[in-house]
Amino acid sequence: MKAFGDPKKLHRAFPASGRYLVGVSGGRDSVALLHWLVQGGYDNLVVCHLNHSLRGRSSSADARFVEKLASRSGLPFETASADVRAIAAKEKMSIETAARKTRYAFFGKTARRRRTRVIFLGHHADDLVETLLLNLFRGAGTSGLAAMREISERCADDADLTIVRPLLDVWRGEINKYVRANRLAFREDDSNTDLTPLRNRIRRRVIPYLEKTFARNIRQNIWRTAVIAGEEENFFETLLPANICQRPLLAVQPLRKMPIAVQRRILHQWLCAAHVTDVGFEVIERVRELLDPAGGVAKTNLSGNRHVRRRTGHIFIE
Repeated sequence: MKAFGDPKKLHRAFPASGRYLVGVSGGRDSVALLHWLVQGGYDNLVVCHLNHSLRGRSSSADARFVEKLASRSGLPFETASADVRAIAAKEKMSIETAARKTRYAFFGKTARRRRTRVIFLGHHADDLVETLLLNLFRGAGTSGLAAMREISERCADDADLTIVRPLLDVWRGEINKYVRANRLAFREDDSNTDLTPLRNRIRRRVIPYLEKTFARNIRQNIWRTAVIAGEEENFFETLLPANICQRPLLAVQPLRKMPIAVQRRILHQWLCAAHVTDVGFEVIERVRELLDPAGGVAKTNLSGNRHVRRRTGHIFIE
């Protein structure tokens, strides 16, 4: 069977002797990732699982399965439960967004307690393709085309996380072969067949339709676009003013003098650093309108009952 992932590359950046978190849902992707890491000598992992409470007894069974998996691997286990459906309703966001926000908050809290900042996640090449298309349809711009990156930074629950996705160049079919070859047990998520979530429609309807229309496998080309965009984003981010996106207040005058492309990049990162969800083109443009005092607009709404306000020459999030 073709080996997947690049263990040598991973070892160079993240030595196997270090302490790391690994997110494990119980599905085949994260189970394959955990097995691959352990086989690669990573024996100081902390297995993390969040029960989203979305599938009743099945969600509880997932948590028990992952706990046993961690125990058999001789690894510590961290878990928590959250009523994601209630959180989504309260904060007026999609269930997928609420689940992601809650999950990263759990990761951040666990990272602080375990005194590490690195977490391995099992996203793969098909996830990258789907995320690029989702962001493209939402008008997220070049940062959205970057989709997921192999290594990225994220502030979660006041913890600075380094997110590592070692399998971003591995396709779902390759993971299936790895799971079969190693006879790995995993949990099936019945919600993956539900076409209500947009991601599932992208996966099961849109991509097959595009492949049929173009009469070719377009996934590789979309994946390549995401990788190139991610590398370019990494470069452009080094050109932004240091730590500007971590500031609670942004001065309007200096920002107004910057090129529009730089304004958009700064505002995108600033909003994301403040955990604002659904940051697309329209949101960024509404915030950019606040930079013009003559425009008569001093406030714009964000998701989750939040908003950006301009006052005394600064913009800030309330």
